[in-house]
Amino acid sequence: MIKKLNKNADRKIRHARVRKKVFGTVVKPRLCVYRSTSNIYAQVIDDVNGKTLCSSNTLTISAQVAGKSKTEAAKLVGKDIAGKALKLGLTEVVFDRGGYIYTGRVAALADGAREAGLKF
Repeated sequence: MIKKLNKNADRKIRHARVRKKVFGTVVKPRLCVYRSTSNIYAQVIDDVNGKTLCSSNTLTISAQVAGKSKTEAAKLVGKDIAGKALKLGLTEVVFDRGGYIYTGRVAALADGAREAGLKF
């Protein structure tokens, strides 16, 4: 059995493949997810103008995240990013999972955003 040497390189290839199709507009921007080993980050991006409309991560909401698991923290980040997007008048987004498999923290972030009112 051959062990993978660089999982992140494989993720970047998957992400590039997905980004050919996933594109955020002014009306329906892209919700982009980045997952590090200890934190998770989310941005709502308008690809037409090349602007980040709002962002959230576990570092900015560290007071709420204290003492919670990484999956629970990801759900809180999803709720936070959805709240910020709704304040901007955005109700629909395109979800960009960043080449990550849709499970665990990525799925928890998406569930949190949906619970807070975002549609995708």
